[in-house]
Amino acid sequence: MQSKVSKISLIGRKKVIQKSKEELQNIAIQVIADEKKAIENLEKRLNSSFSEAVETIFSASGRVIITGIGKSANIASKIVSTFNSTGTPALFMHAADAIHGDLGMIQPGDVVLCLSKSGNTPEIKVLIPLVKNFGNKLIAIVGNTDSFLAQQADIVLDATVEHEACPNNLAPTSSTTAQLVLGDALAVALIECRNFTARDFARFHPGGALGKQLYMRVSDLYKQNDRPQVAPSASIRDTILEMTSKRLGCTAVVDNQQQILGIITDGDLRRMLKANHSVEHLTATDIMCPTPKTIPDTEYAINALHLMRTNSITQLIVVDTDRHYLGVLHLHDILREGII
Repeated sequence: MQSKVSKISLIGRKKVIQKSKEELQNIAIQVIADEKKAIENLEKRLNSSFSEAVETIFSASGRVIITGIGKSANIASKIVSTFNSTGTPALFMHAADAIHGDLGMIQPGDVVLCLSKSGNTPEIKVLIPLVKNFGNKLIAIVGNTDSFLAQQADIVLDATVEHEACPNNLAPTSSTTAQLVLGDALAVALIECRNFTARDFARFHPGGALGKQLYMRVSDLYKQNDRPQVAPSASIRDTILEMTSKRLGCTAVVDNQQQILGIITDGDLRRMLKANHSVEHLTATDIMCPTPKTIPDTEYAINALHLMRTNSITQLIVVDTDRHYLGVLHLHDILREGII
């Protein structure tokens, strides 16, 4: 007879206590609560040093060199990425590599931002005097305001946490979250100082769906399509043939000056057939919608998508500044580019 599975199993030489789904969820809830409290406590410790740090970075003629050791180095690397993508030039320098040649990246005018929980690690103690000798401004995000790093820094941002979310109070969890939040706060404050807009953001994020949302325009998309159009006097037969050949599910109705008079869609054709037993006498004018949704060719594609969603349509008539007909933008053009 097979024995019941024990609550304690052996993996290698370690005892592993099996946890129920509910117990695991409760662990996650407790970690979130611990880290939430650590972030809330940052507010109490925030003072004029934060403003001074922002002003120092903003007014610097050089870049921000961000450094740390261990898990703090990982957070430093992420802050570097955030700074660079939001208009504040930054470089990552690992504290352990600094004394083996990487100090050469620090140039006059640069600001050094150092992250450390204890502020007393051997690598930090070696690095900081060297940075001070260079004469660069030193900002510390540190979890111990009595530490060597805090005493040597020009500006101190207090990232002290009461305890880590780790049950042994050892693994950097709450402390690295606090560092990350302060780094994000610096980045956002600098965004405001620089009046860094979505258009600026797009210049640094040209790839992927995000970049396309911020730089791709209607003119980049509609030109690949055919240009269906009929005169207002066009017969229903000619209208259907034009729509069929251009395969966009619609056609524009234009005058001799290429001014938009209306649009005819597949839905308009179905409604016409439902309402009329005979259609030979009808023309494009009789069935067109005289108020089509239009969009300038210079508009951003993401705004075209919003307009389609708002009006529950799949095509837009593209026009120039004088409302001359240029072509048709279809929802599929936007989907094909992965903008959604």
